[in-house]
Amino acid sequence: MEGNHKDMEAKDEVPREKLVVMETGEGIAFQVLVQPRAARNELAGLQQGALKIRLTAPPVEGEANDACIRYVAGLLGVPRSSVDILRGRTSRKKTLRVRGLPPQAVQKLLTDSPPS
Repeated sequence: MEGNHKDMEAKDEVPREKLVVMETGEGIAFQVLVQPRAARNELAGLQQGALKIRLTAPPVEGEANDACIRYVAGLLGVPRSSVDILRGRTSRKKTLRVRGLPPQAVQKLLTDSPPS
């Protein structure tokens, strides 16, 4: 019976998701999952290995993309021109590149700004 109890404990453990931050020649890249038309702009934790961001902007004519770039640049304290979308301009899941920033900066952001 004890063996079954230990097996149940192992099943109850939830693996902690990690944000994958890749170093590029010019900075870092990571994935974000954007939820447009939210009540407010905010970090919403990790989902599917991506940083989930809620934005008030609608997904129309690039408004959510622009809002995403502005929001991430503000969080990381870099100019908007340092942030661009590598992949996913028309998708909720995007790969962002941030120039001139070490990978630890994004990890610090996650530990300093828990989801609300």
